[in-house]
Amino acid sequence: MSPNRASATPIVLSWSGGKDAAWTLHALRQRADVEVVALLTTVTDGYERIAMQGIRVSLLHAQARAAGLPVIEARMPQRADNATYEAVFADGLARAQALHPGVRDVAFGDLFLADIKAYRDALCARSGWAPHYPLFGSDTARLARDMLAGGLDARLCCIDTTQLDARFAGRRFDASLLDTLPAGIDPCGERGEFHTLVVDGPMFGGPLAIVQGETVLRDGRFAYTDFLPAA
Repeated sequence: MSPNRASATPIVLSWSGGKDAAWTLHALRQRADVEVVALLTTVTDGYERIAMQGIRVSLLHAQARAAGLPVIEARMPQRADNATYEAVFADGLARAQALHPGVRDVAFGDLFLADIKAYRDALCARSGWAPHYPLFGSDTARLARDMLAGGLDARLCCIDTTQLDARFAGRRFDASLLDTLPAGIDPCGERGEFHTLVVDGPMFGGPLAIVQGETVLRDGRFAYTDFLPAA
């Protein structure tokens, strides 16, 4: 912990690589009472990508460097069930505690889904951790515009094609995108309509250099756009 923040509560941030986690980091860094000491990310073994987002581990590490924080990988086998996810997440929290003795607070970037929040509350309670939700209850239309005004730069890396057309895959998260989202689609994709890869913003020391790859359909449903670190 920074010497000038010795009285701040250390906190681990659940990191997806997307805009909500990144903006949560930005929000937490505006506060004097907490200090983010590590990122915790669920990674799928073999695929070497962040679970659900499909972001390459190489870009996860680039994000962590840009944020100036260590990242703890909670590694999960392919096609893992929920019990396995909970076990690897709890193990990741335990490793965070080993690195930062005394830390027992963890933050999430959830926005308004009460059932997800209740699930995380129960998961943390079983592990003896205190959960925090700095963005919960936000007006997502306003939040999306605030992110853009604050300098956040992100790309849509995963589309749930049962909710949103695959043509949105790979697009920049910007005002033009928000203006063209169909009615009923949350501006922040909170219902899983889309997921993002953050490449720049006030939470980073500088932008990530990326190259856009191909878009593929997985499980007959999810359109993933691959992004790679630029050479």
